[in-house]
Amino acid sequence: MKSQKTIARTFGVFFLVAFLSYGLGTGLTSSVTNTADALGSIPANQTLLVVGVILMALVHTFVNTGLPVLMVPILKPYSKVLSYGYLSAGITATIVLIVGAIFLLLFVPLGSMYQQAEPGDIHYYETVAALLTKGNFYAYQIGMAIWGFGGLMFCYLLYISRLVPKGFAIWGFLGYLVFIAGTVLELFGYPIGVQLAIPGGLFEISLSLYLIIKGFKESEVITS
Repeated sequence: MKSQKTIARTFGVFFLVAFLSYGLGTGLTSSVTNTADALGSIPANQTLLVVGVILMALVHTFVNTGLPVLMVPILKPYSKVLSYGYLSAGITATIVLIVGAIFLLLFVPLGSMYQQAEPGDIHYYETVAALLTKGNFYAYQIGMAIWGFGGLMFCYLLYISRLVPKGFAIWGFLGYLVFIAGTVLELFGYPIGVQLAIPGGLFEISLSLYLIIKGFKESEVITS
């Protein structure tokens, strides 16, 4: 049971780190790429951009992949199919998000080429920059939609396993449904994804803190 509590606490910490690393990384990269003279400011802000990408593509990848890896042995006795479905969704979503982060990293060489470009070629580089920004946007929405579907499986398993209070599982399931709707609407041009992500985001933070403090319900843990 001590090892189960360690897994629960590690999962909670990973959940918080994943949430914070991608959020902070997005903030740093956006402060560089979403400006009027994004390409012109790359040399001065390259460090911010690279640190942001590291948080999104390395730190987030490690902890986000670790979440389902940690949980598969705990959840597998309740449903092997859904537990591996959760793992597959987590890995796939993370890969898509890595691709999106790489789009942003390409601003570094693009910025260097922009500095040396002829006046007549500047529009070309600005168009490429806009495409890279859109590529990151679409990768994020698709990756988050996949993560949301994995979250539905995860919350259903939490509900049937009773590893945490059922209220958490219901909250998470509904939150991920709303979250998925937000990502799909964003893809169709309706900018309400941030608002619709709030219930799911609060669930992830609350569940993380609960697991760090309380852990799983020991009487409900089944070893596979």
